Amino acid sequence: MPKPRSFVTPRALVALVLALVVLLPSRPAAHDIPSDVTLQAFVKPDGQVLRFLVRVPLEAMRDLDVPVTGLGYLDLTRADRTLRDAATLWLSDFVGLYEDGVELTDPVIVAARVSLPSDRSFESYEQALAHVFGPRLPDDTRLYWEQGLLDVLFEYPIRSETSGFSMHPAFERLGLRVINVIRFLPPDGSVRAFQFLGNPGIVELDPRWQQAALQFVGLGFHHILDGTDHLLFLLCLVIPFRRFLPLVPIVTAFTLAHSITLVVSALGFAPRALWFVPLIETLIAMSIVYMAIENIAAVKLQRRWLITFGFGLVHGFGFSFVLGETMQFAGTHLLTSLLAFNVGVELGQLMVILLLVPVLDLSFRYLVNERIGTIFLSALVAHTGWHWMLERWEALRQFPFALPAFNAAFFAATLRWLMFAVALAGLMWLLSLIFDQLQRRAAGEGAPAGAKD
Repeated sequence: MPKPRSFVTPRALVALVLALVVLLPSRPAAHDIPSDVTLQAFVKPDGQVLRFLVRVPLEAMRDLDVPVTGLGYLDLTRADRTLRDAATLWLSDFVGLYEDGVELTDPVIVAARVSLPSDRSFESYEQALAHVFGPRLPDDTRLYWEQGLLDVLFEYPIRSETSGFSMHPAFERLGLRVINVIRFLPPDGSVRAFQFLGNPGIVELDPRWQQAALQFVGLGFHHILDGTDHLLFLLCLVIPFRRFLPLVPIVTAFTLAHSITLVVSALGFAPRALWFVPLIETLIAMSIVYMAIENIAAVKLQRRWLITFGFGLVHGFGFSFVLGETMQFAGTHLLTSLLAFNVGVELGQLMVILLLVPVLDLSFRYLVNERIGTIFLSALVAHTGWHWMLERWEALRQFPFALPAFNAAFFAATLRWLMFAVALAGLMWLLSLIFDQLQRRAAGEGAPAGAKD
């Protein structure tokens, strides 16, 4: 008698298993890298020790032999050794703390404990310190280890609590996106708060004015070199002028203008509406297009410094957006850092101009006709700026506009801006007198190409 035919073949069985693996929901693996991790820390010099008090989610510490009970809860009776190993492998090994530029070594783990995700003791240093020395969670607490928080207090030996301290928090391995919230508590009782993503490099926790100035000079210098839109604007300014003296009024007007709005924005007087950033970005692109069209049309350029001054006010707001998150590294030296950032921007602009002027001069002299070269380069810049302007305009249109409330705050702000406008008008009148004198001197060296009818 023939055997009945089976309808479940080996191939069908394999396909069924694969389908179940793909379609059925599964619990994430315990060793997956978490997407978002927030690390909270306090750094406080106290006598002859520097205290580093830190909190981080336990799920960010992978590849650990975590003791758990049969139901998967964290076994708190056997967790101490694992917590201290995790504190060393994932925290102290990836942070550098420095006293007057010398790295501190041999940290001591004073306390390490697990906390519930609902715990709020890290809202202040005093509460957090009392918490790590307080009673531990009961041994019968039902807590999955991925849901717990690890609180650790490290102490580093130091020479003096009044030294200059810095740190290098390299905790980016804790997650795909790591937010560092670090508060430094100097002996004078103040608080320096920092919040940044990933690895920012070495951070001066309470910088001296020289340290803040040097850092912000570098920031301004690199920003002007990394800002393609600002570089294209500079190119449009330089194309019609191949002598440095005619460029002095234009570059000076741009510098003064963006310095004014940069300071105004840093002091908190700029609009805080969501639409303001895309509006400024759109106007920056528009400034590039306008200057390029001026070059193509060969209009008279004797008053180009005036147009440059107006667009410089816009670019200054653009510079301020870069400083929005970095001013936290200035410490108490706000004005020094702003001036240093401006110095860095001007150094970057000067380097760009020193390179562009001879290159353009040689190109127009030996490679291409001056007028054709001016039109060709300006057209390329205008094309790029036009696409930026359209893209940024579309982003700007996504934000709703509403009429402001006509209250006392509105009229006070309006009065401040009117006073600002009057001051600007007076400055521009003074600049016009000075620049007219400079242009008369420059006329002896020959007028710029675009100044001819």
